[in-house]
Amino acid sequence: MRIHSPRGRIKINYFRVGGDLAALFVPLVFWNLETERHVLLAQYSEFRCTLYRPSKSQAAARRDTQKPAEEMAVLFSIFENIIPCAIITPLDCFWEGSKLLGPDYPVHIPVLGSKVRWTNLNPFKLIEQIKGFNFMFPFDTLEDFMKRAGISNGYQGKPCLDPSDTECPETAPNKMSGQVPDIGAELTGGCYGFAAKYMHWPEDLIVGGTSKNKTGHLHRAHALQTVIQLMGERELYDFWSETYKVHHLDWTQEKASLVLEMWQRRFAQEVRRQMNADNITGPYNVYAFSTSTLNDILTQFSELNIPKVVTCYIFMVIYAGVVLLRWYDPVRSQAGVGVAGVMLVSMTVAAGLGFCALLGIAFNASTTQIVPFLALGLGVDDMFLIVHTYAEEEATSVLCPHEQTGIVLKRTGLNVLLTALSNMCAFFAAAIIPVPALRVFSLQAAVLVMFNLAAVLLVFPAVVSLDLRRRRAGRIDLLCCCLPSPGGSWPCASRVTAAVPRKMTRVVPEPPKKLQAITRALPPDRQQTVTVLASPPPATLLQTPECWVGSTRELLTLDLEKGRSSEFRPYDCLRWSLTRLATNHYAPLITKSPFKVITMIGLVTILAASIWGVTKVSDGLDLTDIVPQNTDEHAFLSAQGQYFGFYNIYAVTMGDFEYPTNQRLLYDYHEGFMRVPSVIKNDDGGLPDFWLSMFREWLIGLQKAFDRDWSRGSITQERWFQNASDEGILGYKLLVQTGHVDNPIDKSLVTQVRLVDTEGIINPKAFYNYLSAWASNDALAYGASQANFRPEPRPWFHAASDFELKIPKSAPLIYAQIPLYLHGLSNTERITRALGQVRALCRKFEERGLPNYPSGIPFLFWEQYLGLRQSLGLALLCALGAVFLVVSVLLLSLWAATLVVGALAAIVLQLLGLMGVLGIKLSAVPAVLLVVAVGIGVHFTLHICLGFVSSIGCRNRRISLALEHMFAPIMHGALTTLLGVFMLAFSEFDFIVSYFFSVLVTLVLIGLVNGLVFFPVLLSLIGPAAEVVPYDHPDRISTPSPPPSPVRTRVGSCRVSKVAPPRRGQCNRLHAEPSLTTITEEGNSWHSTHEIVVQPELVVETTTYGPTQKTLSESCPSSHTSTPPLSTQSHVTTKVTATAHVKVEVHTPLPGAVDREIGGGNSKSRSSRSSRDSGSESDHSGRHSS
Repeated sequence: MRIHSPRGRIKINYFRVGGDLAALFVPLVFWNLETERHVLLAQYSEFRCTLYRPSKSQAAARRDTQKPAEEMAVLFSIFENIIPCAIITPLDCFWEGSKLLGPDYPVHIPVLGSKVRWTNLNPFKLIEQIKGFNFMFPFDTLEDFMKRAGISNGYQGKPCLDPSDTECPETAPNKMSGQVPDIGAELTGGCYGFAAKYMHWPEDLIVGGTSKNKTGHLHRAHALQTVIQLMGERELYDFWSETYKVHHLDWTQEKASLVLEMWQRRFAQEVRRQMNADNITGPYNVYAFSTSTLNDILTQFSELNIPKVVTCYIFMVIYAGVVLLRWYDPVRSQAGVGVAGVMLVSMTVAAGLGFCALLGIAFNASTTQIVPFLALGLGVDDMFLIVHTYAEEEATSVLCPHEQTGIVLKRTGLNVLLTALSNMCAFFAAAIIPVPALRVFSLQAAVLVMFNLAAVLLVFPAVVSLDLRRRRAGRIDLLCCCLPSPGGSWPCASRVTAAVPRKMTRVVPEPPKKLQAITRALPPDRQQTVTVLASPPPATLLQTPECWVGSTRELLTLDLEKGRSSEFRPYDCLRWSLTRLATNHYAPLITKSPFKVITMIGLVTILAASIWGVTKVSDGLDLTDIVPQNTDEHAFLSAQGQYFGFYNIYAVTMGDFEYPTNQRLLYDYHEGFMRVPSVIKNDDGGLPDFWLSMFREWLIGLQKAFDRDWSRGSITQERWFQNASDEGILGYKLLVQTGHVDNPIDKSLVTQVRLVDTEGIINPKAFYNYLSAWASNDALAYGASQANFRPEPRPWFHAASDFELKIPKSAPLIYAQIPLYLHGLSNTERITRALGQVRALCRKFEERGLPNYPSGIPFLFWEQYLGLRQSLGLALLCALGAVFLVVSVLLLSLWAATLVVGALAAIVLQLLGLMGVLGIKLSAVPAVLLVVAVGIGVHFTLHICLGFVSSIGCRNRRISLALEHMFAPIMHGALTTLLGVFMLAFSEFDFIVSYFFSVLVTLVLIGLVNGLVFFPVLLSLIGPAAEVVPYDHPDRISTPSPPPSPVRTRVGSCRVSKVAPPRRGQCNRLHAEPSLTTITEEGNSWHSTHEIVVQPELVVETTTYGPTQKTLSESCPSSHTSTPPLSTQSHVTTKVTATAHVKVEVHTPLPGAVDREIGGGNSKSRSSRSSRDSGSESDHSGRHSS
């Protein structure tokens, strides 16, 4: 038997819950297997798969047992047809197992005139019959070969499940009695194939869900398992390469692999077809499983689901359009910006995935099923932050569009940069988890975050600038080609308001009203003033709505109370928003002491419960979780995990090791596995033989044959005679090998050395010569050893008639493996315990100089758990450390970085504790998500912290401002992340639903509670100091005294003619100096050539007279105010009375002052003509006052 590749393994399971073993097997299972099911299995194992022409039968693809190389032509043809495939099945305990072995057509033996199949074949009896014809054939060699393999009477001595079967042999133990055999006793200890020495099927492999009596015999079972072993692609290629069937083909190893895959698919289809066509299985479930069909399913579900992705992105576009749509104010609506932002993020995700493909990062199920949705949710978060800040800035700013975009980017850029860097650090840290598929997921997610960062900071501001131009043009959102009609209407709004430039004052119609204006200077780095018009009495509020106007570089530095008291929003009941909720309700609540006490008690309680939950977290991930539901493969793995805890592994030894001189170490290595309880032992309580012991046993047999022939004189030092046995001659050829290429033969060695010494050590000098002979001439043992030597031993076949003594020397081994079988591994805890014991043993012998490692499916799938917690701890430390470094460097506050990292650690702890409470096992998938939680949690904590440190005032005021500014973006970010993650709930993979979807939803909810409840309260108690701390006032920066100005000539009249809106280049000059020259004075006012410097605060009373005939919609600087009527006449008279305490400083006139004085006189002379532009004067005054 040769080694089979892992793909070449097909299993058929029979499962039933409960049932007595005899009742389970005799009348229902084995009786039916004998009459129907074993026939079906034989049909499955013999059906043909046509590919490339001619037809390819299963017998040619199954793993054949190897035949002796040199035989007579007739005997060779007989064995060519008789030697069966290796099928591991419980039927091998009974005569019915012979029906699975075939052959397809009975073998005709000419001398006997009989047709032979395994159902009537007695190998020893057949040899005795052929020997009677005195053929010139080395029957002794054949008999010795059969004895070494354990081939005796075949299946003729095994009991029949159905003694009444006409083909049941007379030699069957229960043929004469007709009694049903004791099935439990027969299955106890496993079954044996036709070559008993090399074909022992362990009990745990073929019978599952067993229970035994006091004597250790089976009396109940729930499942049976049959395994058909196939060749590997290399073996199949070699098997057919010299036959006529592939002469017309360009036969390659790739085509051999395709044949194997096609056969496995057809096998599974045939089983399903038979099970669906004929209800012959009764109450039993029959599942077929092959690695090829499993790979097909995983490949199918690993493909990108375009409809699902498109649906998710459409939902995200709809969400962004709906939440940003101001249906009562279409001009200031932001739906277009939101839709454009989602489309930009979508294109960024596609570009990022393409870049990953260019980098050679492989795509897998996590890439196609998770990354597009998670990247979309995280990318849209930053878009909502910028849009929210843009709305706030646009509502209060008088800057030009390009400057306003810069201010928006200035206020949000640091937030976006910090969150993106934190996310990238978290994803890169998650790559520490030693699982290749999840490492690919982490790297791809990090690349997409990087692409999103570039798009949001470089491309999206251009979208904002375009939207600002649309607003200035007064065009409707999403319908940029439409201009609002004067009589147009909008739901819940009396009139569609056009967005005219903000630098205009409010003109109130008659009757005249007296208002009070308070002008305040901003901090020293500001170059503008703010004029606030106080609200009129309640009785006149609805008739003459007013709003506060002004500008600032930072919204959070404005006076909060001023904005609240002065801003007027009609239809408040219809204009509810998250920002208003945070400002009017949540922020005041969170600053109250009782709420803080309750919150801190709740936080401590939750952390304590989380620590308790962490102790309940167990390691594990079921195989069924990674296979789609409603498939035969899922059902098979579910039943196997429930009833079978059997796995095969390999102990691999590598190169850089001298095998010939370290044979004792190899024996110790093999015997060391005796101390691993999960390793299956043989009937004697020891381990099955491995390749070196089989090799040694073969050489010992040849040495004995040589000694017999030597003692009889059939072999001498120089030659052998015709009466020498084939084994003796082969032993002679081996003994004369020196192991030296330049002098390979030395006949004197026949009396000086032995093939195997008294200590059981093979002659090390000729070790590789012996290996070549053993691999070729004892092929059955070599195949059964599953040594899988690399490089393969050189072929050399022995023939007694060949007098050539030289045996080629094989290359030194760099790879060899020892097969082992593990049982009782029903859960992750037992599996990891067994793997840990095997790993410890391998490390022990690694220290002794034997390079080795274990291999097999358990190590590929479960070894992650051996160091998972250590890897998780390291990854979390790296992620938290990276976030601490980024925050501390960019915010220049170690205490702020410490609080943020502490909040993130609390989020991770709560998530891990909740996993323990909910029973979610810790595997590589949740471990990666725990690390990713550090990056996602930054969205909920860092925005609040940044808003807190950039505000002015006490902690309570600063946390109120931070919540007012960041509450809406955080909520929208959480909802968009949930919307993206929600699509994972419809995945066909259990592990995506159970782990990614559940854990990510839990993470978002935990982050939301911590970011908006626990963290703000913590900041209000022990938060870091503000970036700017005022000296005189607790809630604002002290008003600075302006520096003395040079002497300037006053204009001839304070009346200002109509001025066109400033151009972009004039915008900065317009606000270069705070001034009160926009206040219209009475005619014939006296103008001094001396500079008058006014203190920052004064009281101005204005009375405006104007007709009310026709109206024109104007825009208030506030985004939530309606427009009062404006006179259409060409003259508006405004009377201004100013009362102020002023300080006058007299300066010496500077050179050129006379010229400026003259210019002022000219202005004065023109003041008489300015009355007809008094309406524009008021507009110009409004611009300066803002």
